[in-house]
Amino acid sequence: MLITFKSKSLPEVMMYQEHAQRILDLLHKNPTRGVITAAEAAQALSVLEHEVALSKLHPEVDAEHEVHTPEQEESGDLPENKLNLRVGFAARAFPLLEMLRSAKQEGQDIIWGV
Repeated sequence: MLITFKSKSLPEVMMYQEHAQRILDLLHKNPTRGVITAAEAAQALSVLEHEVALSKLHPEVDAEHEVHTPEQEESGDLPENKLNLRVGFAARAFPLLEMLRSAKQEGQDIIWGV
């Protein structure tokens, strides 16, 4: 399932729910429907930036999903450098962090599920 974050400050940000879940859990928000008000944006930004910093300290345990092709999976031939192909929390959170920064600066809310 996709979650589409919307704000008047930037274009929409779409994320798979499984990827957005960690972010929303940190912000104590419901993945089905919610809002980050302009007043909450500064605190949300601080929480997510802190989590990004922690994830960068431990990249070997941070990666949520490995990137590989179905052909590699079927043959069992995954690349040896698969740690370099992982997508971590910092990369996944980046678009929403940019939206939060813009929403905070422009005094706009971020909504999803509506």
